[in-house]
Amino acid sequence: MTDTTADAQARPDGGAGRNPAAPGAARTVASAVTPALVARLARGITAPGGAGPAETLAPLTGEPLATLPQSTPDDVQTAFRLARRAQQAWAALPVRRRAAVLLRFHDLLLARQDEALDLVQAETGKTRLHAFEEVLGAALAARHYGRKAPAYLRDRRRGGALPVLTHTVEGRRPKGVVGQISPWNYPLELSVSDALPAFVAGNAVVTKPDTQTALTALWARELLVEAGLPADLWQIVVGDGPVIGPAVVAHADYVSFTGSTRTGREVAQQAAARLVGSSLELGGKNALLVLADADLDRAAEGAVRACFSSAGQLCISIERLFVHRSVADAFLERFTARTRALRLGGGLAYGADMGSLVSARQLETVTRHVEEAVKAGATVLTGGRARPDLGPLFHEPTVLDGVTPGMAVCTEETFGPVVSVYRFDTEDEAVALANSTPYGLNASVWTKDTRRGRAVAARLTSGTVNVNEAYAAAYGSVASPMGGMGDSGLGRRHGSEGILRFTEGQTIATQRLMPIGPSHGLDDQRFAALLTTGLKALKTLRFR
Repeated sequence: MTDTTADAQARPDGGAGRNPAAPGAARTVASAVTPALVARLARGITAPGGAGPAETLAPLTGEPLATLPQSTPDDVQTAFRLARRAQQAWAALPVRRRAAVLLRFHDLLLARQDEALDLVQAETGKTRLHAFEEVLGAALAARHYGRKAPAYLRDRRRGGALPVLTHTVEGRRPKGVVGQISPWNYPLELSVSDALPAFVAGNAVVTKPDTQTALTALWARELLVEAGLPADLWQIVVGDGPVIGPAVVAHADYVSFTGSTRTGREVAQQAAARLVGSSLELGGKNALLVLADADLDRAAEGAVRACFSSAGQLCISIERLFVHRSVADAFLERFTARTRALRLGGGLAYGADMGSLVSARQLETVTRHVEEAVKAGATVLTGGRARPDLGPLFHEPTVLDGVTPGMAVCTEETFGPVVSVYRFDTEDEAVALANSTPYGLNASVWTKDTRRGRAVAARLTSGTVNVNEAYAAAYGSVASPMGGMGDSGLGRRHGSEGILRFTEGQTIATQRLMPIGPSHGLDDQRFAALLTTGLKALKTLRFR
C-alpha cells in the first residue's frame, strides 16, 4: 500500500509513523541454508520418477533458496508401498519401544534447535522467537506422547454383555499408513506434532508438506530417523498440491490435513468416498474480547502477540478485536502504541518482533483487504503499508477501525498482520459478535475476574479459548484437545483424541460357562423371560 494523500488522511498519524527496523544480523539465509544442506535433505524426498525440479525463494530476501525434486503420483504410490511394508514390523514393537523414539527426538530437537530455527526462518520469513514457538510445540508433543502413549493405547477392560460370564476388552489398533498434508506457515510444528502420535500408535506416515517449507519437514524426518525411527516409516513427497495431495488421500488409511477450509472440504469428500477417516484443522476469523474490567496494559500486550505473531500467519491468531465501549479509547491508545513500536526484521538472530509474509500471494491479500477497507470508509489506526525497504514481502502490523460487514476484511480470513477493532456494550453482544462467523478455531478473553472469563469463554463457539492469554495457553496444553468448530474443521490434535484418531477401536469379548442364547433346556420364551428379569435386576443393582 503506497503512501498516497488519501491513505495518509485515513490514518490519525497522517502517514508519518513507521514501524522501526530491527537491528541487522550478521548471519544470512544463504550462509545457513547451503547447497550442501539442501542436497542432503532432498535425498529424503520420495521421488524416484521425478516430475522436474521446484524452485523456492527466501521470503526475507526474495533470493533463490532451494531446488527440490518433485514427486509424481506414481512416486506417491511407491511411498505408500514402502511405508506399508515398514509399518508391519513397527506396529509389532511394544508401545514403550516406540515411545522411546519420541523421547530421544525430544532431546535431539532441543539440543539442535538452532538448525531448525535457521530453516524455519529461511523458509517462512518469521522471526526467530516465533520460529522457536515451533520447536517448543514439537518438543511438548514429543514429551507428552512419549510419556502418555502407553496409557492412551493400553487395553481396557469393559463391562461385558453378561456380568461375570462375558469378559470384554477394548484394544486400539493402528490405522496403517496415515496420509498427512501440512501447510507452510508452521512447517515444523504442524508436520511433527501430528506425525509423532501417529508413529507411536504404530502407524507409518506419508507427508506432503508445502513445497515452500519442505526443507524443515525433511530436517525433522532426518532427526527422527537419528532418534531411532525406521527410515521407510516416514515418507515425504513433494509436489504441486492439486496433483500430489489427491494422490496422498487416494492411498491413505487415514488423512490428517491442515490448511484452508476450501481445500479441507475437498479432502474430506475424497476421504469419505473411500470410507477413510480424516481430521481437518482449517481456517479461522478468531476473536479477542476485552471486557470492561480487564487490565488494559496486560490486554494490550497480549493482543499484540495474539494478532501479530508470525506476521499474523498463524491459524489461531486474532483478526477481530471486540472491546467494551467504556475502555475502548484507553485500550486502543495502549494497543496502537505497542503495535507501532514493533521492530520489523528477519535476521537469523533473536531481536525482531515481527517478520515477513511468506509469499507475494499473502502480501497481495493483505494489501487488498486493507486498501478495500480504507476506500469503503475504514480508518487505519497504525500501519497499513508494505515495507519494501526491509524486504520484498514485509507489511506493517495494521489496526483498522470502522470496519463494516460489507468489507472483505470483516468476514474473510486475511492470514496476515491485520486486525479490525469493534466496540460492544454488553457481554451478550460481545459473545454474539464473536460467534457471528462460520468459523470457530480460537478465541481470547481478557478480564480481571477469571471465573467470569471462563463463563464467557464457555459461551464462545470455538475449539480453544484462552483467558488472559493470546493463544499459547490453550495450544500448549497438549494433554487437552485442540481443533475447530464449524468451518474451522473436524477432529482434534493433542490429548487422547490426538492419538486415538490414528487407531481403530477393537472389542474382543470372551463368553464363559454358557452361551447368550437358549440353553440348558430353556425354550425361546423362557430364555426371553429370564433375560428380561435379569435386565431389571441389573438396573436395580445400578450396573452400567
